[in-house]
Amino acid sequence: MLTIKRLLSKDSATAMRWDAFVMACPDATFFHRAGWQKIIVDVFRHDTYFLYAEAGGSIHGVLPLAHVHSFLFGNALVALPFAVYGGVAAATPAAADALEREAQTLAKRLGVAHLELRNVNPRNIDWPAQDLYVTFRKQILPEEEANMLAIPRKQRAMVRKGLKNGLVSEVDSEIDRFFSLYADNVHRHGTPAMPKRYFRALQTEFGADCEVLTVTGPDGRLLSSVLSFYFRDEVLPYYAGDEESARDLAANDFKYWELMRRSCARGLKVFDYGRSKQGTGSYAFKKNWGFVPTPLHYEYCLYKRDAIPQNNPSNAKYKLLIETWRRMPIGLANWLGPFIVRSLG
Repeated sequence: MLTIKRLLSKDSATAMRWDAFVMACPDATFFHRAGWQKIIVDVFRHDTYFLYAEAGGSIHGVLPLAHVHSFLFGNALVALPFAVYGGVAAATPAAADALEREAQTLAKRLGVAHLELRNVNPRNIDWPAQDLYVTFRKQILPEEEANMLAIPRKQRAMVRKGLKNGLVSEVDSEIDRFFSLYADNVHRHGTPAMPKRYFRALQTEFGADCEVLTVTGPDGRLLSSVLSFYFRDEVLPYYAGDEESARDLAANDFKYWELMRRSCARGLKVFDYGRSKQGTGSYAFKKNWGFVPTPLHYEYCLYKRDAIPQNNPSNAKYKLLIETWRRMPIGLANWLGPFIVRSLG
């Protein structure tokens, strides 16, 4: 008999069992790890409902959920906010179904407007689905030169340009240099930055599985940086930032090549370039690297709304806000941003 239980924040023994299941489950991702519960609670102050299905003393499935209740952006139960992948990870169809039923019961009890599951693969074909996002994943080949030659010619020339410019990459133990580039980058795009304490919390919680790689010029000038997650045999560059001159120096291409090269040397098998919105610059950039887009299946169970929410920069109603944010002094934007971004999820 399956029993659905809730992972308690101080239950470290069950959290270890949860993570052992996640590491072994083919459907699980980095964003199914138990550590996200502490981050979402401590940094963003959202209630979490990390559900797991248990039978015979063993975990058969997990579903990490958080309740995001915002005056600006609505009231939702999401698996998982601030993550590109989510939904159920289960060893059996029965466990997956039981977890989703419990999530719907919970959503109704909380009175949310909708339940959102950020699935990699479709599960509920009768639910409304968001088709805005794709993911880019590609095999890392065993030899460094083979990975270089697998990059299409035009983009490969940009990587070689970065090498010719004498760019240097190094792993940072702190997030200060990364954050300065990241915050400036998102400000130029007119969107609020995550709080600095969030990135510190990621490093504290996930340790070596959360790594910052920073690129500088031969003169030591800070150019580009990326914060990546490591999960099983995969690397996931997740947050990035760059100086405005980085493109001219090919620092962004060099940065991702260095991450791929280092991942190859570590014996990793998959380079996950992450989520992009169709029709954006990041979408085109990743395609130019030879990555093939794969649709993501964000499914919604609607309770108090008639349509899927569109809380993203592509929504025309946010155009004025984006332009205003770009003109805002960056110090003010970095102070105000965390109050807004916590509600976006």
